[in-house]
Amino acid sequence: MAQNLLRRLETHRPEILAFLEDLTIPFDNNAAERALRMMKVKQKVSGAFRTAAGGKTFATIRSYVMTAIQQGQAPLTTLWSVLAGEAWIPS
Repeated sequence: MAQNLLRRLETHRPEILAFLEDLTIPFDNNAAERALRMMKVKQKVSGAFRTAAGGKTFATIRSYVMTAIQQGQAPLTTLWSVLAGEAWIPS
């Protein structure tokens, strides 16, 4: 098992260490984990979503807000824009 890991690290060395040469590449994948964390917290607090549609709606809104934050937009302002019928579309 450890030998398989070592072999993969050697085979994929350029991809694994790419963040050392290109500073735009994050060191870890915490952004992806953080995006899912809120969904898991919501499930823990309430036990589950009452309906599949409710879960889907929550995920859609959460995705929109996280995209706005990553694009440097104010999340509350973008939500107000959506409610006013002027949705912000990421570039």
